[in-house]
Amino acid sequence: MLRLDDDRPSGFGLTTCGRFTALPVLIILHGPMSTPGRVGNALRAMGHPLDVRRPVFGDALPETLDHYAGAIMFGGPMSANDNEDFIRREIDWLAVPLKEKRPYLGICLGAQILAKHLGAKVAPHPEGRAEVGYYPIRPTAAGRKICSHWPDHVYQWHREGFELPAGTELLAEGDDFPVQAYRTGRCFGIQFHPDVTHAMLHRWTTRGHDRMSLPGAQSRTEHFTGRMVHDLAERAWLTAFLDGWLHRPPPVQSPIASLAAE
Repeated sequence: MLRLDDDRPSGFGLTTCGRFTALPVLIILHGPMSTPGRVGNALRAMGHPLDVRRPVFGDALPETLDHYAGAIMFGGPMSANDNEDFIRREIDWLAVPLKEKRPYLGICLGAQILAKHLGAKVAPHPEGRAEVGYYPIRPTAAGRKICSHWPDHVYQWHREGFELPAGTELLAEGDDFPVQAYRTGRCFGIQFHPDVTHAMLHRWTTRGHDRMSLPGAQSRTEHFTGRMVHDLAERAWLTAFLDGWLHRPPPVQSPIASLAAE
């Protein structure tokens, strides 16, 4: 279970009938065929509707997250360093969750864009190495306080990494790309991809087969054998992380249940 010390709004709101309902989660994607994958499946299972936006195709981002449980920005083939209007708008927009202290999760590119907003350098590996496949990560002491059980290998698909932004907490580290997870307040960035489903793995390793020839990348066979070994732990971590990240309140007990508990 993910633990946070901050006081923050929960991911639930009251309906006109006075019942609690899960607030939507803002989903920011970067491709016409992109999906929130396993992350979206987990959020829907928790009862959260998804509000999907694609700024790359002109979708506006909300001026406030007051009516959202949180926001997640996913990966994409572009770079946080690109001089594209939508990239600049996404970088600037991150002032919203930071100022409002609302839950934000950046995955891969989303983590790099958060790092860029916070003034950190985003760049390719100095030796041109990539992480494409399953690679080890090591949670820090701060990371274990946040979430007690981390996977020892996670799925990666990137050629760029980033420095740890000033004033943030390192939660997990790696080898070729040392910063794998970090946080500042309610905002988190992770370099790896817990969102990838089995179907996505097939698509990525087919359409992006050229990535597997990069220095440090794994073969397509290694992607699938790695998934058989490591996916269960990564999936369990994701479920626990999302539940704590959105700070789900305990169920409201009925008066009869309260009396029985006494």
